[in-house]
Amino acid sequence: MSDPGRPDRRPLWIVVALLVLGAVALWGSSAMTWGSTRLTPEATGAEVSPALVPTALLSAAAVAAVVALGGWVRRLVGVVLVLAGVAVAVTAVTAGPPVTALLVALAGTACVAGAGVVLVLRGGAMPRLGGGYQTPGAARKSADPEREMWNALERGDDPTERD
Repeated sequence: MSDPGRPDRRPLWIVVALLVLGAVALWGSSAMTWGSTRLTPEATGAEVSPALVPTALLSAAAVAAVVALGGWVRRLVGVVLVLAGVAVAVTAVTAGPPVTALLVALAGTACVAGAGVVLVLRGGAMPRLGGGYQTPGAARKSADPEREMWNALERGDDPTERD
């Protein structure tokens, strides 16, 4: 049963999973053979499309940002992820790699851009790391007496003591 006062954690975990999958796919695609250049007969994705590895690192770093940040900053991270995902997808398609490498790169960019879209649309409603904790001075009384007893235990107070 979901508490109406608490934000849903599911979109946050979906975004984290998409970012991790996107980072893995982009990193893997950068190591695949994409074709030949003037200098190397079998060039990797990192050599043909240099944006693959930085975007994979951006995606991995965005996991920490998404979990720790909130509000408009999280939405800004979402916009950056969408732009990076689309840009890498365009460069991957124009590079003309073999079908397997192209599909892996496009799957990675779709994950990164998809996570960005979810952040832009739902980023403000997602919970933050430590968002459920408050300082003792900021603690509020709950309308639910049972919940108030649990809150007292979390603060280290004895809820059975009378004032």
